[in-house]
Amino acid sequence: MRRFVVLFATLVLATPTRVTAQNQSIDTAVERYAAEIIELRHHMHQYPELGNREFETAKLVAAHLEKLGFDEIQTGVAHTGVVGILRGSRPGPVVAIRADMDALPVTEDTPYPFKSTVRTTYLGQEVGVSHACGHDVHTAVQLGVASVLASLRHELPGTVKFIFQPAEEGPPPGEDGGAPLMVEENVLESPRPSAIFALHTNPDLYVGQVGYVSGPIYASSDHFRITIRGKQSHGAAPHLSVDPIVMASQAVLAFQTIRSRNLPPLEPSVISVGIFRSGERFNIIPAEVYIEGTVRAYNSEVRDAIERRMDEILAGVTQAGGGAYQFDYSRGAPPTINDPELADQMAPTLSRVVGDENALVLEPFMAAEDFAYFANIVPGFYISLGTTKPGTTSGWNHTPNFMADDGSVPVGMRVMSNLLLDYLEAHGDGLDR
Repeated sequence: MRRFVVLFATLVLATPTRVTAQNQSIDTAVERYAAEIIELRHHMHQYPELGNREFETAKLVAAHLEKLGFDEIQTGVAHTGVVGILRGSRPGPVVAIRADMDALPVTEDTPYPFKSTVRTTYLGQEVGVSHACGHDVHTAVQLGVASVLASLRHELPGTVKFIFQPAEEGPPPGEDGGAPLMVEENVLESPRPSAIFALHTNPDLYVGQVGYVSGPIYASSDHFRITIRGKQSHGAAPHLSVDPIVMASQAVLAFQTIRSRNLPPLEPSVISVGIFRSGERFNIIPAEVYIEGTVRAYNSEVRDAIERRMDEILAGVTQAGGGAYQFDYSRGAPPTINDPELADQMAPTLSRVVGDENALVLEPFMAAEDFAYFANIVPGFYISLGTTKPGTTSGWNHTPNFMADDGSVPVGMRVMSNLLLDYLEAHGDGLDR
């Protein structure tokens, strides 16, 4: 879902060096808690839950925060979300960190002894459930950061808001959820953070490597559904039909001219048809065609232009062919933008923690991430965590054989703890909580 292309040609051959963070207190705490957090990761991986159904995961998260003595713990946020407030002993600003908890309807095929065998019903079908996108790692890392910073509360200059989010992959049809619902329920208020951080697993990077982008990192995600109607006929008598397959084929091909002929050539966008469904028998021209797909962009004006041109193409094609159409276009997550000033400020922390050679500048990717809803309100910094152990291979995100090595968990704990503490120290001069 979220593949990055690394700008450094040496990535494939690189062997990550040992993590060398300079904050000894954080290093000591990570070593103390890593084994416990990895066990929690194994448990969450073995018992995954789909979006808006993360009931047991939420209980595990809330119990861990309660054990750490968090000042406030709120459950049931956006259905199953958990928010924890940790106040340091020193005055300072408020910063937030977010992890997503939901799994995917993917049947796992890995050698893990803690692999998921969970099955459930999704969209009327029995499916396997697994953490095929690494959200178990995200949640485990954030629980680890909670342990680390709670142990350093006496030197923490400010407040950290821990947001454990449900349904990042999207809520079930007909339900609200994810980051949009959390924002609607004022998760970024009382107290309001001045910045928010998050990470995502990346099997293209080795354990010990992290990647980041300054500026646009993920695209917007829009969803379209199209029905093109014609007139059914025998396949041997096409002149008696109004062929929806021909009209639909012309429309799909014409959609690709939007990118090549209607938009500036340096403005990135994607129009992809994922479903093209019609007919029941080889010798019958059907009455209609159903099309479904996605649009990705980084610019709201581009989104508007694509929607308008798709509608114009459908109108022209169906008028010429004698048919009719229905076009439904729904806006999804906006582009995810790493605040350039925040990214430039925090990049030295990444280099200090993992080493210059392992803090990689990445290219933007046309996948989407609902972290954008948070980053549209307060400055955000979203990084990529290497999860592939050198010398091994892993399936990619959203595949049955996706694997994230346990070694990535303490790296994530160390990186995120340092980011949060460095941010608080840099912004804490004379500020009250």
